[in-house]
This record gives sequence, C-alpha cells and structure tokens, in this order.
Amino acid sequence: MTRNTCPIPPCPARRPRSPAIARSLVIAWSLLATAAQSAEPAFMSGEWGPAACAAWNADPVLTKDLVDSGWIKNDKGRGYKVLQVYRSDCGDRPTVELRVALLDGKAQCVYGGPVQADKLDHGADYVMHATTARWKEMGAGEYGAMKAMMLGRLSFSGPYGEAMGNMGPFGNFLLLAGKVPGATSCP
Repeated sequence: MTRNTCPIPPCPARRPRSPAIARSLVIAWSLLATAAQSAEPAFMSGEWGPAACAAWNADPVLTKDLVDSGWIKNDKGRGYKVLQVYRSDCGDRPTVELRVALLDGKAQCVYGGPVQADKLDHGADYVMHATTARWKEMGAGEYGAMKAMMLGRLSFSGPYGEAMGNMGPFGNFLLLAGKVPGATSCP
C-alpha cells in the first residue's frame, strides 16, 4: 500500500470536491451575508431612531440654525418639539419619533425611538411621510424640501409658516434619510 505524501494541497491523488459541496458553501455564505444585512434596523423604525437622533446631533445646520431662527423656542412650554415620520408605503401611522430640545445652546435630539407621543400639538410638532423611494431620493439630495412639498413627494402636518422659514435646516433633516442606514423591509 502506497501512501500519498504530497506536501502542497491539492495533491494529485486527492479527489476534487464535488460541485454540490461548492454550491452548498456558496449558498451558506450568501445566507450569512443576507443575515448580516438584515441585522440593520428597518428604515424609519423605532430601532432606527437612536441612529437618526445621533445623526441630527452631528449636523451643525440642524443644531445651530434651528436655534438662530427661533424654531426650537416654539415648544408650547414643554421643553421639546416632536417630529414623527413614517414611510407611507409601509402603513399610515408614524413609526419613529424624534424629540428635539434646547440644550447647551443647541437644538439637540434628546430622544429617537418608537413613537411615544399620543397627541401632538400641530402648532409646534410635525408629522412627515413619504414613500420609501421618495425618502431615499430626498436622503440622497436629489431634491430639497421645497420641491418635495410642492410636488407632493413629502406630506407633512405642523406649523407651515415655521417650516417655510426653515427650509435650509429642513433640507438637512431630509438628508438624514440618506445618512442613517436601514433595511428597506417595513417596520
């Protein structure tokens, strides 16, 4: 009986792996990659909210300009404003809430997560919705807040005059949709 002593695989005497095993390995690798991608929270879900809140706080236009314009002071005496958003192709109710308050001279996001406020004050708070595709377009900077509203690509309720006076920061808010990753499955 002779023994194969080939030091560098694959040795000529070895049997090649079967195509079925190779296919199984490719499928397993793809499933692992898909599982890793789905580990992202759903775009505009409550689980997505903390990352959106952190992105808000990292944006100097949102944190500074909304103080300079007086936007942050219109909180109806509660100490914060509420913004609720959702993807209209995933339902007809807000899925994530951001609360913004004046802290250390900045308009800081102090809460990002599942909707908590049952009742909003439409003289201070906002609800915004668009389809997933439109949110992605706005998040990529394909168009700004004014065009989005005028063409009906973004719907909102809240203090209209206040929003019109803050189009720059409002545009930066829409860009958060492109900065904060999320899975496109519905929340």
